[in-house]
Amino acid sequence: MLLNDVFGGSSLSDFRRLQREMNRLFEGVGQESEEFPALNIWSNNDELVVTAEIPGADPKDINVNVNQDVLTIEGKREPEELAEGVVCHRMERGSGRFLRSLRLPFDVESEKVQARYKMGILTLTLPRAEMSKPRKIAITAG
Repeated sequence: MLLNDVFGGSSLSDFRRLQREMNRLFEGVGQESEEFPALNIWSNNDELVVTAEIPGADPKDINVNVNQDVLTIEGKREPEELAEGVVCHRMERGSGRFLRSLRLPFDVESEKVQARYKMGILTLTLPRAEMSKPRKIAITAG
């Protein structure tokens, strides 16, 4: 029996293209994201706000740095300690060191950055540098 008979006249290249598309469709399914912590980022003309999900971390174990136009969040989450004789049936929450860096969309005043950690969410408020704020340009006639 030939492939053309099995696939209704489709060529082997069509079958391979279908296989590539299926592989692409299911890429990453069942895998944990390598991007930790997960971030939300938004801005307006005055500031940038970054929220990071870091449940289970102690704030003293989190470091935030701004170097030029790069924000870095790093730290660690300690593993849960189980009492002697306790059997773990499932462990999905990660622990250990993490590091996440991202390029900021504009210059910020790093000495005025504020950080707050509440209920596992780190919220960073990064004021926009005056020189990077949009300015309205007056147009003169003539």
